[in-house]
Amino acid sequence: MKQLGFRQTNAWLHTWTGLLLGWLLYAVFLTGTLSFFHQEISFWMKPELHGSVADGSSAERAIERLQQLAPDAAQWSISLPTERNPALDVQWFAQGERVGRGGGQRLTLNAATGEPLEVRETRGGGFLYRFHFELYGMPRVTARWIVAIATMVMLVAIVSGVVTHKKIFKDFFTFRPRKGQRSWLDAHNATAVLALPFHFMITYSGLLLFMYMLMPWGVSSAYQGDMQAYFSEAGNRRGAPERGAERSAGVPVAAELTAIAPLLAQAQQQWPRGAASIQVSNPNTQRAQIELREHGGDSLIERGRGQQMRFDGVTGAPLAMPATPPTSVTNAVYNVFSSLHLIRFAGPPLRWLFFISGLLGTAMIATGLVLWVVKRLPERRKLGRTPFGHRLVEVLNVGTVAGLPLAIAAYFWANRLLPAGLAQRSDWEIRSFLIIWLLCLLHPLLRSHKRAWQEQLVAGAVLFAGLPLFSLALPHSGLPASLASGNWLLASMDLTLLASAALLAWAAYKLGCHQPAATRSPQRPPRKALASAEEVSA
Repeated sequence: MKQLGFRQTNAWLHTWTGLLLGWLLYAVFLTGTLSFFHQEISFWMKPELHGSVADGSSAERAIERLQQLAPDAAQWSISLPTERNPALDVQWFAQGERVGRGGGQRLTLNAATGEPLEVRETRGGGFLYRFHFELYGMPRVTARWIVAIATMVMLVAIVSGVVTHKKIFKDFFTFRPRKGQRSWLDAHNATAVLALPFHFMITYSGLLLFMYMLMPWGVSSAYQGDMQAYFSEAGNRRGAPERGAERSAGVPVAAELTAIAPLLAQAQQQWPRGAASIQVSNPNTQRAQIELREHGGDSLIERGRGQQMRFDGVTGAPLAMPATPPTSVTNAVYNVFSSLHLIRFAGPPLRWLFFISGLLGTAMIATGLVLWVVKRLPERRKLGRTPFGHRLVEVLNVGTVAGLPLAIAAYFWANRLLPAGLAQRSDWEIRSFLIIWLLCLLHPLLRSHKRAWQEQLVAGAVLFAGLPLFSLALPHSGLPASLASGNWLLASMDLTLLASAALLAWAAYKLGCHQPAATRSPQRPPRKALASAEEVSA
């Protein structure tokens, strides 16, 4: 067996690790990139919220509505409007009810009027976010193990790719159009190098998020298998105090709740981004307490968590908060990487930078998959047939690279077209996504390779372009209305959909203009070459 050198070994490793899990990595990267804006996607998929406009009195309207709906509740929770979701979300827990995520009653309010809104059932961008690391339709732990293994493969492919291309930065400035394999290699190199620090960071940090699943032995041994005790001590998870339950003993004495506006003003002075939520324990009693939580947080070390302020619910006097233990160096390093992966702390500019870098990573994987096929075309022409393995890669390339965006567009269309009162509506949205993607994987089996690419790219372009047009029929949702009102959240979503349609249409057009090398008409040699040939023959 011929001995391979160090670079040749890494080239072999880069090729086969990138191919074997390349389709899964493409899906993980694309849905993960969309997850940078999963809250914006969720808001776009709930057109009933598009008329909600927040102002300085939105919090007071939420309090007034809760006073009408649940004046004797054990606890109120209010999620205030943000630039990513301009609606009000309220929740309340009855006396004696366990306070936690799974209980209570929820309602969405119009931030401008305080009126309840009937919002369609949808997973929104949360489905894409969950699919990014849990896939769908399989046990959660199994799916996470699969994605974790794929993430390790991605890290190996990145490192081996850098080792393989010793002139990678020089090649970054080289692009040779209409050169077949060379063009795809140049595109693969360019998309890899342009966002190389991002690719390494997002892959390594994603692997760290699976750390406690992949290597739990040290923590499990030290804490006798009690992982919750470790997280509580490490400070990575803070359990929400059940204030409604802990003060339920005895008959409460009625008292008027203090005004919320002065408390929010104090929070605004201390927190530049203001308060994100309000929690009122034992409202309308002398035991009432009001806790404000900061909107996000700019600290990478704290993993995007904000600070809290607590007040007496009757007098409005500030109350002391329990001291927060300092973050250890180990947890600080872990929090920095996980915060960079989740970017919950980031504003729109950094979020867009990560989004574009994620698209480059997705394109890097896609061009690598296509390059594998293009590189082996001469071998197939010599054989005069297409080997089964090559045909399988072709089918998976079309069904994944072109089919997944088409399935995402179908997911958005299902959100718009399914009846609002349909039972299990959100599940049917997801089923629409999976059904269309399955059809996209089967479609290339029935069509030629080039025609399958064209048809799926054109279908994706039509579906993406039609979504902003359909929104014109919805109140407060059309692109002209969004631009006129300055609602850049909705406008950016529609413009991104149109840009996606244009990109897919351009790819279909370029593919239609492409002619394989074997079918191109032979070019006439230059005159000097003809003259030399005549001289030789003479």
